[in-house]
Amino acid sequence: MSEDAGPGGQIVLAATPIGNLADASQRLRDLLATADIVAAEDTRRARHLAQGLGVRITGKVVSHHEHNERESTTELLAAARDGAVVAVVTDAGMPLVSDPGYRLVSTAAAEGVDVTCAPGPSAVTTALALSGLPTDRFAFEGFLPRKEGERARLLGELARDARTLVFFESPRRLEASLASLRDAFGADRPACVARELTKLHEEVVRDGLGNLVQWAGSKEIKGEIVIVTGGATAAPDTDTAGQVADVEVLVASGTRLKEAVNIVAGARRVPKRELYEAVLASRQ
Repeated sequence: MSEDAGPGGQIVLAATPIGNLADASQRLRDLLATADIVAAEDTRRARHLAQGLGVRITGKVVSHHEHNERESTTELLAAARDGAVVAVVTDAGMPLVSDPGYRLVSTAAAEGVDVTCAPGPSAVTTALALSGLPTDRFAFEGFLPRKEGERARLLGELARDARTLVFFESPRRLEASLASLRDAFGADRPACVARELTKLHEEVVRDGLGNLVQWAGSKEIKGEIVIVTGGATAAPDTDTAGQVADVEVLVASGTRLKEAVNIVAGARRVPKRELYEAVLASRQ
């Protein structure tokens, strides 16, 4: 804790359930019950959440949303400096992830006000885990631009991104956004639409983007939506002569043949056995 903050003063970013109330952590329950201030994206929803969890909020409940974030940030930081514990909650999921809070945290960090996190549910990582797509490298892109031109430009930039991509979308724009993704990434790009995660009517649909466009247009879609798409895959390297030449350069510099094959095969993403056989054939 910084010297500027009062005793015990702290801002706590608290994740809330994205659907199922049973996902609420004990830490969230304790914060709602004991925090001096609960800064909520929607104060009515915060009170409803507390009621659903059987928790009585004893502190002051204040609004902290995108329209008052500048003024609210000043007030919340002042309260933390004076020793207050400020719990920041959004309507669902992790604060700052397509939700208010960035200005508060960045300013707190710059001014030395203590900030910590009570982690929990996130629609981003939940959809990613359920998608069946690679999870080792991914990027969250939030909501796609509403304007068609801006959306097309963004997706054109992302079309060659090898990472798995995660987007939020509204039900009424789902079909159009999937069509834009199909046009930019190709109809066969694997993707997943996750709807109403952790809720009673949870649905996870996995298919190519072309088929998902047809699926979205064939029914009425409701609820919270997350789209996950597979990343771009590199075109196979068919330059066998170039691969063999790279191996021979390494061998000429003193590298053993098998090691040279392993190095080149890894760099060019080709099977080691096939490259080894190609080198032997070129020497005959």
